[in-house]
Amino acid sequence: MTSTDSAQQPTDAPAKAPAKDPWDLPDVSGLVVGVLGGTGPQGKGLAYRLARAGQKVIIGSRAAERAQAAADELGHGIEGHDNAETARRSDLVIVAVPWEGHGKTLESLREELAGKLVVDCVNPLGFDKKGAYALKPQEGSAAEQAAALLPDSRVTAAFHHLSAVLLQDPEIAEIDTDVMVLGEVRADVEIVQALAGRIPGMRGVFAGRLRNAHQVESLVANLISVNRRYKAHAGLRVTDV
Repeated sequence: MTSTDSAQQPTDAPAKAPAKDPWDLPDVSGLVVGVLGGTGPQGKGLAYRLARAGQKVIIGSRAAERAQAAADELGHGIEGHDNAETARRSDLVIVAVPWEGHGKTLESLREELAGKLVVDCVNPLGFDKKGAYALKPQEGSAAEQAAALLPDSRVTAAFHHLSAVLLQDPEIAEIDTDVMVLGEVRADVEIVQALAGRIPGMRGVFAGRLRNAHQVESLVANLISVNRRYKAHAGLRVTDV
């Protein structure tokens, strides 16, 4: 048999499956989304936008009465409970608490958040007379701190670069921005990407593993400088994707 004949013989090697379309994302419309820190500007804005898009949303706060007051203000079927009850009732939990209370809040909710998909959007920042600047937690980032404190949860990071002003403005129909999503498990990242895509104008873009979260969190300090200089509410768009 010649080498040419050999090359023409059939093989038993299985055909390669076609590559998955990275924009083929799951249906997340049935998920209950909890927002810890949902009475603050960022959490409140995210809760409003997701509920307005048809998502079932629960706002969490240290005080249930405060959470319910914020929920009543926003409408769209949003519920309000204390943080622990919010975590228990939710399939996916967005962490939007102030950086100063980040660690203690998550540590106190370790049991309630076990088995949950957790999305950390906290930005560790400091402020002085020169403006905003990034802080680097001992663990590397807020998201990595969350992962260390919640070993039984599936931690991702997203929603860092959104303007709370735009999120809460009912006159704005679409938020023109991309959402950088980071995580260790592709399926979890795709759920968060799909959730971001529920908000008109937004797109969730995979941006790496949690070890890269510090750069994403830190970029908010730059955006604050942009906003102050140009009196804007700057977001991000990833080109050629």
